[in-house]
Amino acid sequence: MSDFFVKTKKLILILGDIGTLYLALYLTLIARYGYPINPGVWNRHLIPFSVLFLIWVIVLFINDFYDLRISYNTNNLLDSLIRIFIINTVIAAVFFYFIYNPFIGTIRPQRVLVIDIVFSLIILFIWRKIFYNFIKSSKIANNIYIIGQSSLNQTLIDEIKRRPQLGYQVITTSETPTDLNKFCLENNIYILVSAQSLRDDSQTARNIFSCLSLGIDVYNINTFYELITNKIPVEHIEHSWFLENLTEHSKKFYEITKRFFDLVFSAFGLIVAIPLTPIIALIIKLESPGTIIFKQIRTGKNGRVFLAMKFRSMVKDAEKSGAQWAQKNDPRITRFGSLMRKTRLDEIPQLINILKGEMSFVGPRPERPEFITILITEIPFYNERLLVKPGLTGWAQLKGPTYGGSKTESLEKLKYDLYYIKNRSLLLDLSILLKTVKLILGGKGQ
Repeated sequence: MSDFFVKTKKLILILGDIGTLYLALYLTLIARYGYPINPGVWNRHLIPFSVLFLIWVIVLFINDFYDLRISYNTNNLLDSLIRIFIINTVIAAVFFYFIYNPFIGTIRPQRVLVIDIVFSLIILFIWRKIFYNFIKSSKIANNIYIIGQSSLNQTLIDEIKRRPQLGYQVITTSETPTDLNKFCLENNIYILVSAQSLRDDSQTARNIFSCLSLGIDVYNINTFYELITNKIPVEHIEHSWFLENLTEHSKKFYEITKRFFDLVFSAFGLIVAIPLTPIIALIIKLESPGTIIFKQIRTGKNGRVFLAMKFRSMVKDAEKSGAQWAQKNDPRITRFGSLMRKTRLDEIPQLINILKGEMSFVGPRPERPEFITILITEIPFYNERLLVKPGLTGWAQLKGPTYGGSKTESLEKLKYDLYYIKNRSLLLDLSILLKTVKLILGGKGQ
């Protein structure tokens, strides 16, 4: 039931966005040509603007505007929409003046486009404010009751409170009610979250079983935590979690398809990079002495080591004192190296690693053996991130801390890595790649 409500809210949000874009176009044509709108004018604008609106919705998706886990207040909503519509304005100009008009149509909507962008921004902002205020209302919230006690209880409650837009409200009691069925009816409970293993607690299992006729969703606390945070609570899982959730046989088609795309796009990327390579190599040589290609041993799938390659972005002998964690504003990075990292140009040689099958485009970050040796003794299940190939980009690189330069940050990244390993699919990979492109275009690479 909870998953149904979340998907319904997302669908309403998407349909609302599309509706506001068409409303903005309708008002724009009234402002430009007067009321009533001539059917010929409407039809002439309908098809090209429909294509444009589809692209705009994709841009909104890439910028996480359909992720209900992210909350927007008035200021950051307006700021985000303005930044997105700057991008959308550029896209619209390119679409009409370099694609649509030269090859398909003949409309040149200078004033129409400007008016439409202004109307779209204003109406979309108003619609989003109404939507967020509505779904945050406690009057329509889905009540959740956590039965039993575990160390994850308070963490889950805090995560739910941080995301009121999901529409969940936790009902708490000092003791577990004797008649759980009656309690759920009186408090309109939609979701029961069990904080303990039902296999080990037959009484709790019977109590929850008595509520099934009420149509209530039942979740294990770890599963529900994953549902609302998109990460795995590593500190609270056991070996059995991996046996129950990581069935590799079901991923065979996905792995074969992913390998095909890795081969095709890494080969294509290397061909495209041929003209850039001499220029990059020359700048690296002119800025600082040392090799052009930086090679470093990294750990791949199932612990197999390989030689990862990058264009050198640090000064010569940057690690003469031994392996060091990357850090923000790292003084070892050259000026051109900083630019390469922001644009991911330094990773072009790693396309060879992908072609060889040592890496993939999407996966956990390839870590150094020296750090893995330390972290597997400090962090539970850290070694399990090696169940899949490492990637140029990944879920943890997008969602986790910028640098894994400490035990705390590495633990947080592991939570996202395990989420990816469990839920990896072509759709999730595509989402990660699109969001990575957004980061690169925004100069936020690392």
